[in-house]
Amino acid sequence: MTESAQVVFTPSGRRHTVEVGTTVLDAARDAGVDLDSVCGGRGICGRCQIEVGSAPGIVGVGLSDPGPTEAGYEGKRTLGADRRLGCAARIISDVVVEVPPDSRVHRQVIRKRPEVTNIPIDPAVQLYYVQVDPPSMEEPAGEQERLSAALTREWELERLDFDLAVTTALPGVLERSGRAVTVAIHDGSQVTAVWPGFHDRAWGVAFDVGSTTIAGHLCDLASGDVLASAGVMNPQIRFGEDLMSRVSYVMLNEDGAQQLTSVVRMALDEMVGDLVDEAGGNRSDVLEVSLVGNTIMHHLVLGFDPTPLGVAPFTLATDQAIRAKASKIALEANPGARLYVLPCIAGHVGADAAAAILSEGPQMGAAVQLLVDVGTNAEIVLGSRDKLLAASSPTGPAFEGAQISGGQRAAPGAIERVRIDPISLEPKYKVIGCDLWSDEPGFSDQAPPVTGICGSGIIEVIAELFLAGAIAVDGSIQAGDNPRLIPDDRTTSYVLHDRPIHITQKDVRAIQLAKAALYAGCRLLMDELGVDRVDEIRLAGAFGSNIDTKYAMILGLIPDCDLDRVSAAGNAAGTGAMMALLSTAARREIERVVRDVHKVETALEPRFQEHFIEAMGLPHTTHSFTELASVVDLPVAKAPERTKRRGKARR
Repeated sequence: MTESAQVVFTPSGRRHTVEVGTTVLDAARDAGVDLDSVCGGRGICGRCQIEVGSAPGIVGVGLSDPGPTEAGYEGKRTLGADRRLGCAARIISDVVVEVPPDSRVHRQVIRKRPEVTNIPIDPAVQLYYVQVDPPSMEEPAGEQERLSAALTREWELERLDFDLAVTTALPGVLERSGRAVTVAIHDGSQVTAVWPGFHDRAWGVAFDVGSTTIAGHLCDLASGDVLASAGVMNPQIRFGEDLMSRVSYVMLNEDGAQQLTSVVRMALDEMVGDLVDEAGGNRSDVLEVSLVGNTIMHHLVLGFDPTPLGVAPFTLATDQAIRAKASKIALEANPGARLYVLPCIAGHVGADAAAAILSEGPQMGAAVQLLVDVGTNAEIVLGSRDKLLAASSPTGPAFEGAQISGGQRAAPGAIERVRIDPISLEPKYKVIGCDLWSDEPGFSDQAPPVTGICGSGIIEVIAELFLAGAIAVDGSIQAGDNPRLIPDDRTTSYVLHDRPIHITQKDVRAIQLAKAALYAGCRLLMDELGVDRVDEIRLAGAFGSNIDTKYAMILGLIPDCDLDRVSAAGNAAGTGAMMALLSTAARREIERVVRDVHKVETALEPRFQEHFIEAMGLPHTTHSFTELASVVDLPVAKAPERTKRRGKARR
């Protein structure tokens, strides 16, 4: 009578009865337990490492002693003192087997916010190591068919399609490798790459293509680790600062679309090379690419005509997710590398907004969340698990330093933080590249030369002048006898720095126009949802993540809200792109969610203009900011005397 033993797998708690002598890996497969392996139990990959646990009623080790496979293991994944290889350790009696997180196929991405469900790491591409039978006269099958049979026999993979590049290379690879190969299989059905012998490197790149900056992240598809990150200026900027100017360039130039597509694809391809070089690999290791961007970037990268997005009704070529070969956008990677582009939401609400939803998960909670990706074209999402709405608002490039007299993009030497004495109007500031304030010892030695002021600095200096009474509620800079307030034609300017960097009336107006557009878009969605307040606000994007949330509210960029519930989301679009890269479940989730998002087109809504005009005031012409007023002493409609100190702390 065959002896049997009971194995309990943790943390799943699954119990299974097996024959004595069964390997832990085989027991896990029979029990449907998530235990990783690429080499198929040959003791090569080291991914099936397990530990012996404990449970009531089960005592003893329950596993065979380590044999030559484990004693001679020299794989890349170090075998810890308390660990065993699941493919080599055999079950000899009842045992508790603990599967560590790094040994599971479906690992977890730990999210930034605990109320959002963890996303399992289950990439679209998986690696499999197999031994292929040699050809014979008795079985005259082709090499592709022999490989397919081996994958079915060893991994239960059936009905596979083969990339032509794999079939072309296969005979030579089998000959060089002694007929042991590693293959990459995409979506469980497509053989996309083949390597001689054992190969344990599968990488992917997640791209966030912004109108100003392109960010790229190289990830290990098995572990989810970020191996390298890079960011470059979008080379399309030379064709136009904002999105509509680039669409205009396409309309006015016969080969305009081709030029814009070519330069952004070249930038993406160069980033792939830089990322794999930094990580010490090569382009053939890149098997998967995910990409997000606003709708115009999305269309230009994919080679779609963007001109319909420049006029009503702002028609997308497609709002569906895109699946294609990475070579279709001129990326040099593994010949079988696949591209996944997240779905768009509406004509001016792109795949980057979908990625931000995936990252922040407003659809999963009861709280009404306002998610704003602040850029030259702000994308706004509002709602909860009951309903989501989305819109875009044309804020322009002022928040990024453009259209500002001393403005520049965020770079070393740019003023990024400002505080102003409410009596003397004397400023102190921080510049990018130095952690010290300008009035602290050592600042002059450590700080780079001041070259201008970036978006976060512009927000703070205007807000500080407003709180000090030097700027009125209507945005006008007040004349006075202070030496920092100087006549400027028929208006007044504030001298921030003797470079010179002056805050002019035109600068203030540019920020007012930008912030009013953003606020109006938010209020329009609030009207549509039927709410007068939001429970929380998340500011995404490079600019949104670097501005002080208090100053953003003082200027009225965003609606009134408890400041403790207003926070930065970081590069939410980039995070969402990485999630889509690493998880097929995340892809299914965002494709489902986007179908139910209610789209609001601000350009077609008369109320948008009404909200816009009212939002020109600081923080607003008509709305009272009661939450903000509870922590900040806001000026009244008429600017108070600057010689009086305010009663509430502002810092």
